[in-house]
Amino acid sequence: MTTEKNPLDISEALQEHKSDAFMIVGNSDNADMYYSTHFFASDSFAYIQTKGTEEILLVSEMERGRAEIESRIAGVLTLQDCNYRDKVKERGDPSLAYCDCLADILQRHGARRIVVPRDFPYHIAQTLKEEGFSFEAIKSPFQQLRSRKNESEIEKVREVQDACNLAMKAAVDMIHKSEEMDGKLNYHGFDLTAEKIRNQIDITLLEHGCESAGTIVACGMGSANPHWEGTGVLRPDEPIVIDIFPRSKKNRYYADMTRTVLKGEVSDRLANMYEAVLVAQQVATEMVKPGVKCNEIHGKVCDVFEERGYDTTRSGSSVGFIHSTGHGVGLEIHESPYVGEREIVLEAGNIITIEPGLYYPDVGGIRLEDLILVTDEGFENLTEMEKMFVV
Repeated sequence: MTTEKNPLDISEALQEHKSDAFMIVGNSDNADMYYSTHFFASDSFAYIQTKGTEEILLVSEMERGRAEIESRIAGVLTLQDCNYRDKVKERGDPSLAYCDCLADILQRHGARRIVVPRDFPYHIAQTLKEEGFSFEAIKSPFQQLRSRKNESEIEKVREVQDACNLAMKAAVDMIHKSEEMDGKLNYHGFDLTAEKIRNQIDITLLEHGCESAGTIVACGMGSANPHWEGTGVLRPDEPIVIDIFPRSKKNRYYADMTRTVLKGEVSDRLANMYEAVLVAQQVATEMVKPGVKCNEIHGKVCDVFEERGYDTTRSGSSVGFIHSTGHGVGLEIHESPYVGEREIVLEAGNIITIEPGLYYPDVGGIRLEDLILVTDEGFENLTEMEKMFVV
């Protein structure tokens, strides 16, 4: 067992809940699992941290070598170390045998009172309860740790945002180079569609080691639905909301950016909406620094909009500004801290979005989103892409 201090020490959370160990079972799609182990596997494996901060990683036998090289956990065990095959024969059920392996490890470390994340597998918890263990589901203690990025994590997010910047430039360039033809945007002799823009975004991201699912390219009145992905032909004189949230295929960190553009003639109403969103974003971004409360930033955004005559969430409106101001970004696209109505205090190392928007079904939506790092002195905007409405 290592004598070095565990950088992911969650012993205070264990003491608070009077527990002997914290356990996660899942694969690397679980952000806490990847964060705590730095190990990527598509099959399920287990992570345990005891109240003495000792860490155990339980993997299949075929993953032992890779886990010992790639994971940050010194204590790597395999199912065969726990006599898994014999347990399968005894139980006649691989799932029950797996639970018995976990029970052996917990007993070996004197752990009877176990805390688990709220999405912990029910079957495993129930089986181990029958074997004398007690369980409590808690908010993951890793979520707060994950919200404060170290230099390595910041650089990973920065790299993904750089790729996102290139993808956004490619998308906007296609719209800029398009021409109006019969009430549609035409690009190199073909109708320019949301699907074609998304394809170009995907190609650009893949060329830089990233991938993105659910990219938004929403044109016209449908863009008043903030999460409508968009489909079909893009049209002139209408807002086009482009929201890209890529993830690195290698390090699994996300980035996030939104721009709204228009090809053709812009109406006064849309121009005023865009200006209001731009001002609201600028005001909110300038507020970002350690110690500032997220609800104060969100409240100021509502002030900016309401002073200009727009509806906001503060009055319970279903149009206008109808979502929070932002959210944390890291191993999940939406994670702590959330820049909304909750009184959450920003800390250095937080990476958040600032993304005000206005949405009216009779004209469409406008949203601008930048990725902001909270620094010791204030903030750094990680988003280089310019903001230009009419392209």
